[in-house]
Amino acid sequence: MDTILEFLSNISWWMWVIVGLILVAIRDIFIQRAHTISHNFPVVGHLRYWLESIGPEMRQYFVANNREELPFNRIERGWIYASAKKENNYEGFGTDRDLYAHQHVFIKNQMMAYSLPENHPNKTDASFLPCAKVIGEYNKREKPFRPASVINVSAMSFGSLSAAAIEALNKGVHKAGAYHNTGEGGLSPYHKKGGDVVFHFGTGYFGVRSKEGSLSIEKLKKLTQENPCIKAIEIKLSQGAKPGKGGVLPGAKITPEIAEIRGVEVGKDVLSPATHKAFSNVKELMVLIETIANETGLPVGIKGAIGKLKQWEELADIMLKTGKGPDFITVDGGEGGTGAAPPSFADHVSLPWVYGFSSLYRMFSEKGLTERIVFIGSGKLGFPAKAAMAFAMGVDCINVAREAMMSIGCIQAQVCHTNRCPAGIATQSKWLQNGVNVPLKSDRLAQYFKTFRKEFSEITHAAGYEHPCQFNMDDVQVNVDDTDLSRTLRSTYKYQKTEVPFNGVQELYDCPHLGSIK
Repeated sequence: MDTILEFLSNISWWMWVIVGLILVAIRDIFIQRAHTISHNFPVVGHLRYWLESIGPEMRQYFVANNREELPFNRIERGWIYASAKKENNYEGFGTDRDLYAHQHVFIKNQMMAYSLPENHPNKTDASFLPCAKVIGEYNKREKPFRPASVINVSAMSFGSLSAAAIEALNKGVHKAGAYHNTGEGGLSPYHKKGGDVVFHFGTGYFGVRSKEGSLSIEKLKKLTQENPCIKAIEIKLSQGAKPGKGGVLPGAKITPEIAEIRGVEVGKDVLSPATHKAFSNVKELMVLIETIANETGLPVGIKGAIGKLKQWEELADIMLKTGKGPDFITVDGGEGGTGAAPPSFADHVSLPWVYGFSSLYRMFSEKGLTERIVFIGSGKLGFPAKAAMAFAMGVDCINVAREAMMSIGCIQAQVCHTNRCPAGIATQSKWLQNGVNVPLKSDRLAQYFKTFRKEFSEITHAAGYEHPCQFNMDDVQVNVDDTDLSRTLRSTYKYQKTEVPFNGVQELYDCPHLGSIK
């Protein structure tokens, strides 16, 4: 034995390397048959797979220019990072955007900007910017709710996101006076850190499901009674990443804690069905909305990505006939979001936000229903100029998901579906989550929201208005094509936004239904 050990110790390191490479070559040629390249080119073929695996990072840092990447380019990410850290988020030497590019947005400034009067709430807090509408007011819900922020955290589940990320987001919205949508994964302990919450459920009914996998109204009622942080309830019909397809949470992400919250099995893939058990048509959906509102006293809304309008029109007709309906509608864009999806869905199913929202809002406007509903936009709107366009089209609030993730450290690695998120945000790995400093990251989410609202207010004032709800379709132009380069939103999408009743920010500040603000 000693002789063998002595012999091995006398072998040079480079000989060990050669032996290792020989073993790899034997494995490539004679054992594995899954990879043709490594079989035909043993050892060196592995270099191809390694380079392919780091391709996105190589392009992100060394190849793509500042405006080239998708879904968010380097300039957009840089603005979010700098805003979240309260750093200089300005740019110098003029814009590097192509101002003549298709769909470039122009916000029309007024010759003389709006001037804040003395004792205006924004004199004390430049980032104070609540929603101009009260959710649930028209339908006389028992507990109406005015969001204290026009920008809020969109639906992202605990399970898809880590506990540290959810806690940072919730503490952040508490500091910023915004709300936090739970996503369809149920209400976790990490959603209850002080922020207002919109409880969201989809076809899996996680957290409020019966033993048979259907929606339990009793569990939902109990949940809202025990958690006064829940200010509204959202029913997910579809989402931008995969409209018409159920969600998937890989078994690798299902910890005992997640299994208990959702009511599922540990380590087993969770497949949400594509359709609801609680309703099968629009009439039954309307009944469910009223049942939930009556049982909980909370405003109830629906979320969907827009494609065909026939059933949406049926919903509008029932609303006209009954005088009832959802208190808010969240319109998601086909651009996708944090949810993992097959490319065929993410790339081709449902309309992009600007086309989907304009089609839906125009239909509701023609039927005289827009004043009843609070419209929430969700789809890469987490930038002040894009938000101004959305408000001009009829939005009352916006929800952000990926932008919120970036504010707490997401680097757009695009591996959310693998449980290997290097930033510790979209993973259940305890080691990776340890990198998320919750107090620091919550401050950054709050600062991003405050910076966003401040700059959004400044754009609004430049256009001559006090609040973004006053924007209309003629205040924004968009490049259309080379023969008709720039048109107003009104002439492009063929409708005019319904005027939102507004009597000053002070009235919003004094509203008894205003959400929590620090």
